[in-house]
Amino acid sequence: MKHVLFGTVVAIGLALASFQVQAVEGTLTIVTSYPKDTTGTFKAAFEKKYPNVKVEMLKKKTTAGIKYLQETAGSNTSDMFWASAPDAFEVLKGDDLLVKYQLKVKGIPEKVGAFPINDPDGYYKGFAASGYGIMWNTRYLKAKKLPTPAEWSDLKKPVYHGHVGMSAPSRSGTTHLTVETLLQGKGWEKGWAEWKAIAGNFKTVTERSFGVPDGVNSGQFGVGIVIDFFGLSSKASGFPVDYRYPTVTTLVPANIALVKNGPNPEAAGAFIEFLLSGEGQELLLDPKIRRLPVNPATYAKAPAGFPNPFKDSSIGSAVKFDLALSKSRYNVINSLFDVMITYRLDDLRDTTKAIQDAEAAMAGKSNDKAATLIAQAKALVNQVPVDAATASKQEFNAVFKKKRKKATTKVEGRQAEIEQDWDTMVKGNYAKAKSLAEKAKSML
Repeated sequence: MKHVLFGTVVAIGLALASFQVQAVEGTLTIVTSYPKDTTGTFKAAFEKKYPNVKVEMLKKKTTAGIKYLQETAGSNTSDMFWASAPDAFEVLKGDDLLVKYQLKVKGIPEKVGAFPINDPDGYYKGFAASGYGIMWNTRYLKAKKLPTPAEWSDLKKPVYHGHVGMSAPSRSGTTHLTVETLLQGKGWEKGWAEWKAIAGNFKTVTERSFGVPDGVNSGQFGVGIVIDFFGLSSKASGFPVDYRYPTVTTLVPANIALVKNGPNPEAAGAFIEFLLSGEGQELLLDPKIRRLPVNPATYAKAPAGFPNPFKDSSIGSAVKFDLALSKSRYNVINSLFDVMITYRLDDLRDTTKAIQDAEAAMAGKSNDKAATLIAQAKALVNQVPVDAATASKQEFNAVFKKKRKKATTKVEGRQAEIEQDWDTMVKGNYAKAKSLAEKAKSML
């Protein structure tokens, strides 16, 4: 009798589970910044588990995804937002465009490193951890006789001039986090000085974040500044590359959330549960994906040498990322980077080379006048048109609404006036700094 009763209970349980799977149906629309290797893998696995659901991945850069959800809020057709940058989710949360979700899956800790895995208010969930660092092409470095970089400061060295690639924070949410991380780790003035010294060695600022690993993988340039999974997945896929976390980096969760008034909240909830289930977390270890799971148990199945932030406390320990600070100056940082670096890259690169040449000529010599000129040139390059306090003012940050996809993109109103003033200052400083450096070199 007990066997019959047990069998009946099991049968009822299986039938109920089957019913729950079948009950989730329809189209699930996910706005995401992730590459096809990631979205395609999860789409296929989820549709296999829920055969009555058709998943549509609406591919948009993080910043474009935010704008899309803001513009379509009145007649929303999206169910979920899936991206890496937590500050992007904070923007949407602040605009009242997300809805709370109560997670059912167990085994997920409260924090990864010093950062909460899930939004304390319940609006978005972390499914993977992300760090930011440096990838390089081993063959390229060997052929060019370049050293292996370990820290951000290494990328300022003259030996890397013309060998580094990065995307712009205005074009990539993950790049924005990388820029913000260094600014928080070193401070506003020193952080921007570091970025400009590194950017002076850039070969390119890519159109998309994916362009950086593609460029390193193919040997278009030797070193790339990337989110960790770009480097880890490229290495796992057989490209001659390697990846390292610099000391000054952070570890933050990559997230997913339900969009307010989404047409299929049942399927959206099922997708979150799947993503954080044992099955979903293991998919993150796929060589094409290689993201850090937020379930510590999953690392037992990770390949040898795979980073484990729950055991290696050095990853991201140097910077306790301040999400509120990042959110408060999000738009200003994007505009500053574009004005000072993206759209003045040729000027910055030429000026940086002139300073490097002057310093090389100065090596082993004593010339106070030349040294003073070099110091003045560096100070001019390092100037930032706005201070940290102003950058975080809500009314100032709100001015910078339009992203310039190109330097020629028309920007109007107050934003145009401020950016023009910045550009005039930056252009003049770079030209003056180059002249001073060249003068210093002529003295040596």
